[in-house]
Amino acid sequence: MKKKIKLYDSTLRDGAQTKGVNFSLDDKLKVAKILDQIGIDYIEGGWPGANPTDDKFFKALPTLKNSKVVAFGMMRKSGKSASNDPNLNAVLNSGVSSTCLVGKSWDFQVKNALRVSLNENLDMISDTITFASKRLDEVLFDAEHFFDGYKNNPKYSLNTLKRAYEAGANWIILCDTNGGTLPYELKDILNQVKKLIPENCLGVHFHNDTDNATYNSLESVINGATQVQGTFNGLGERCGNANLVNVAANIILKMKYDCKLKKNIKKLTKISRLIDETLNRESSRNLPFVGSAAFAHKGGLHISAVEKDPKCYEHIDPSNVGNERVLVVSNQSGKSNIINRLKKLDIPIEGKEKKVAIFLELIKKQEFLGYAYDGAEASFELMAIRNFKEFREFYSLESFKVSDEKRKNSKNEFVPFSEASVKIIVESKEFYSASEGNGPIHALDKALRNALVKFYPKIKKLNLVDYKVRILTPQDGTKALVRVRIESRNDKLKWSTIGVSYNVIDASYIALNDSITYHLLKSK
Repeated sequence: MKKKIKLYDSTLRDGAQTKGVNFSLDDKLKVAKILDQIGIDYIEGGWPGANPTDDKFFKALPTLKNSKVVAFGMMRKSGKSASNDPNLNAVLNSGVSSTCLVGKSWDFQVKNALRVSLNENLDMISDTITFASKRLDEVLFDAEHFFDGYKNNPKYSLNTLKRAYEAGANWIILCDTNGGTLPYELKDILNQVKKLIPENCLGVHFHNDTDNATYNSLESVINGATQVQGTFNGLGERCGNANLVNVAANIILKMKYDCKLKKNIKKLTKISRLIDETLNRESSRNLPFVGSAAFAHKGGLHISAVEKDPKCYEHIDPSNVGNERVLVVSNQSGKSNIINRLKKLDIPIEGKEKKVAIFLELIKKQEFLGYAYDGAEASFELMAIRNFKEFREFYSLESFKVSDEKRKNSKNEFVPFSEASVKIIVESKEFYSASEGNGPIHALDKALRNALVKFYPKIKKLNLVDYKVRILTPQDGTKALVRVRIESRNDKLKWSTIGVSYNVIDASYIALNDSITYHLLKSK
């Protein structure tokens, strides 16, 4: 049996350094729960004391079943003892039992960034790790710039690892911080490291600046590493970190190593896209394993060959990672995937082949318009119910009107003002409502609720918890096509709905209508 590999995800810290990515507290909590569900061994929650969001995250730590939350920090500062360093103690007092502490292992950085002597840096490492290991159950030493340090001064860089390990570090993590190391360099370096550090205490963390982070991670595992760090979808500053999706898929499916994630490997595609959706990012079509084009075939010869034997042009069965084969010019594209989703929803499809084909074409049309149902499961379910079952809508819209203005208040300050009115039909009865709100969508939501509450009192239990807008055609400027995703919950369920339109209010109403309908359907 091959050794077990631990996966360490740093999306919530390293990923937050991605240009254009900003985690809210709710985003961080949601991603942590997602990663826990699939069995990531370690989830780096952030750096306590570094910013308000990370502080709030550690105060509101979710209860996890499969993963350990890790607090990130650094060595004590020069001139301070470990016990009197407020930054270090903020990490150690964050409420978690594991910490990853970064220290310098490149003599150049010690001299030019820390501006301390080489011996003082070693003492800082020893003092910090000794102090931390007495306070917490597990301490990881993050050897920053290790590979650059080794190439410049191998004796010193190895000494930093030795000092950390002897001081009580449970894991020694070799970091390729600027992403410049190439795969052929690893074997000799790792062989020297293993003379000091046992394999079951050795991890790696590669950045992707030479497009080798995945390769380097896998090569390190072959040469002894038993922990691999990275981020989902390769998020991170500059060119990103090792993409943990690719690392996990290769380690489990190709290299046959044992890994806690193995039993949930078929959820990789869903989780990858869900994280992008949470961050309001468009998932890359060409991501290996999980991209929407990862198993897409367009050329005629390829399609003919794939239909006869998929192994001709697919390195794995797409379903092994929860993805699907797409034959771009074939009317069978995605049919099996749709049928499986319908079966899971208990939608009757026996003897309805023609209706299934029509529904598949509808899905294609909707996705062409900009809908993405991977992150909006409730809208997909409602569309299936509306097409395959006799479904009576809870209400029908006659009209709505939304106004938004900016006017001066009593202090002569400009303040926004929103108002919405709706007219709906319920059981042949007409209901009218108007309401003010913090913004046009809030006003529309309140007006709809006010009109419905008399007939459906359970509407009071519906809560909207997230609202995101994505521009789908940025080249069109202010007249661009937009996608609105709304996340909702009641006292039992949580779900997402979607709307697409050239008018953001209209797109919002489509998603809002689905959210209300889904809530009422599940509350019957």
